[in-house]
Amino acid sequence: MSDGPMIGTLQERSLHASLKELYLTGDARAEVTVDSFVVDIVKNGLLIEIQTGNFASIKSKLFSLIKNHSVKLVYPIPMKKWIVKETPDGGRELSRRLSPKKGRFEDIFEELVRFPNYITHPNFSIETLLIEEEEIRRNDGKGSWRRRGWSTIDRRLIEVLDAQQYHESSDFLHFIPDSLEKPFTNAELVEVLGISKRLGQKLTYCLRKMNALKVVGKKGNALLHDLS
Repeated sequence: MSDGPMIGTLQERSLHASLKELYLTGDARAEVTVDSFVVDIVKNGLLIEIQTGNFASIKSKLFSLIKNHSVKLVYPIPMKKWIVKETPDGGRELSRRLSPKKGRFEDIFEELVRFPNYITHPNFSIETLLIEEEEIRRNDGKGSWRRRGWSTIDRRLIEVLDAQQYHESSDFLHFIPDSLEKPFTNAELVEVLGISKRLGQKLTYCLRKMNALKVVGKKGNALLHDLS
């Protein structure tokens, strides 16, 4: 391992930089080169990677690093998001509203579906954060037609509201309520958790791939799941 240049720190968004600061305690070091990869933080031999976006972009990097190093992936989910619109030059705030969408721990499966089996590796763990954040938008004409040209310029951390650690497959079983009769279908799980069908399918798929759930039969055309 070696301390490398501050690669990417000028381009990284505020959310990533703020979260990195939270983990830079004690003898922790930032932007360290490990096995040809630049790692966000190295602390007491643990490699900490903070991912605020799509897991596909970090899949191969994690696969390489967990072969020889303990790695923790940190993923923030906005439980409370403020949409802040600014003037094109960023000099003045035009409006500020609270997004009706509220993130929850289950949202980790939207991305974990990329590599659910990684959690079975003894060198890999995940920390999911529920956060309050600001999403900064400016009307620069480069945004999507849905947003009428408004672009998301930055994400800013306000507060970490809650956190959940996952070190092994069984840690994810808290998503399966004790009150849920077993075995169960996706539809039954979705109803109890109050999540979308699509997210429920990703949840059970991930738990099957990490050997926390197993398919034990069918109820009509629906798969029946039970704890492994």
